[in-house]
Amino acid sequence: MGIGFIGAIIVGGLAGWIASMIMSANTGILLNIVLGIVGAVVLNAILSMVGIYAANAWIPQLIVGLVGACLLIWGWRAISR
Repeated sequence: MGIGFIGAIIVGGLAGWIASMIMSANTGILLNIVLGIVGAVVLNAILSMVGIYAANAWIPQLIVGLVGACLLIWGWRAISR
């Protein structure tokens, strides 16, 4: 069933916001949402290749989105230097 479209936006926004605080990134609300959602998609894909699947609930997806967004911010900084 998943968390739905609105839930993905809310969880993505929270994950992106927390990641921007952890990584000291100055991003706006729209980029926070994008970072959280894309981070969750990327990390879910990576984890599924290893055989790990995050539950389709708010908390596991928030954690996956947070870690994924941090990885995206870190990767962007590494490329842009």
